[in-house]
Amino acid sequence: MNWNTWIRQIHRWLSIAFMVTVVANFVAMGLGEPSPWVVYSPLPPLFMLMFTGLYMFVLPYAAKWRSG
Repeated sequence: MNWNTWIRQIHRWLSIAFMVTVVANFVAMGLGEPSPWVVYSPLPPLFMLMFTGLYMFVLPYAAKWRSG
């Protein structure tokens, strides 16, 4: 597997992790006052999603720039 395929696969798995943490956040809020670690748990996958998403967004432009 090349580098781009790894980034795409990581992005997919991060999106699943982000979705699970958001659902857990809503469930915890429904049960009462959640602890801070539950409230902030979606942030790490979200930031990693941002970086992998920006990388994939720039790929076509970088390929055009490199080809001339």
